Amino acid sequence: MNTPKRSDVIRIVTDSSCDLPQKLIDRFRIAVVPLVVSFGAESYLDKDLSPDTFWAKAAEIGNPQTSQPSPGAFEEVFEALVERGKQVLCITLTGHHSGTAATARLAARRFGDAVKLVDSQSLSLGLGFQVLEAAVAAEAGWSMEEIIAWLEDARSRIRSLVVLDTLESLRRGGRADGFIGVLDRVTRVLNIKPIVGFVEGRLQLLGMARSIGRALERAMDMAEESVGRAADLPEPLEHLGVGHIRSHVKAEELADRLAERFAFPREQILVREAGVVLASHAGVGAMGLFVMPRTPRQPHG
Repeated sequence: MNTPKRSDVIRIVTDSSCDLPQKLIDRFRIAVVPLVVSFGAESYLDKDLSPDTFWAKAAEIGNPQTSQPSPGAFEEVFEALVERGKQVLCITLTGHHSGTAATARLAARRFGDAVKLVDSQSLSLGLGFQVLEAAVAAEAGWSMEEIIAWLEDARSRIRSLVVLDTLESLRRGGRADGFIGVLDRVTRVLNIKPIVGFVEGRLQLLGMARSIGRALERAMDMAEESVGRAADLPEPLEHLGVGHIRSHVKAEELADRLAERFAFPREQILVREAGVVLASHAGVGAMGLFVMPRTPRQPHG
């Protein structure tokens, strides 16, 4: 995406499940509304817990729960921007598995056309890449209509694939009730590692393998299949990222393999330890691949 000029008319708001590094959030002045994580009676804003603190509390207190921000949290951010004359585009994690999108929509009612909303139909870097695309476009001076249309196209190209080492967190969170019963029985008997991802915003089982290594290989195959028409382009990928939960070394190794497989600059691959949303529901050892192929068409159609 080209950035021919700099503009400050449209500002991007998202939630803390986007898992973007702070340097990009600061660089593009993205406003991030934190989700809430609870350990029993104790509740914290996502931004107040580092991964180390989060997992220390999980070990000490027990299973965490996550919940969407309050309408007031979104409203406060919207109001501060609108009062400064900004147009606001708010991009949230999938509304099929979280109330965050609905909460943002409720908060936006006060501001009429000054605030627009987009459901990413994903989370973690699947959301983060859309936020980044929108922020670059806004800075380049695109109109709100152009950015939203571009996001619809970008959303259709992003592939989010998560390999799970255990089903315990997903089972406890109740986010995969549609397939968890059968999958639970299979994984217990055969020690199968599932590959899950989002299809039109809904979490679905996409594949299985008998080990983490084989599951990651299958996930890379799926990512490669998603490149499609972009494979004919000189640079077929727009974004490539790895998310992980307490698996720093393996994530870096996976990024090395992805760089070689896709001929993608290693320094441009985002490697991120997942925030509390994915961590709470995917569990320790989970690894995610997030791929956004380029499009042969021009951004303005």
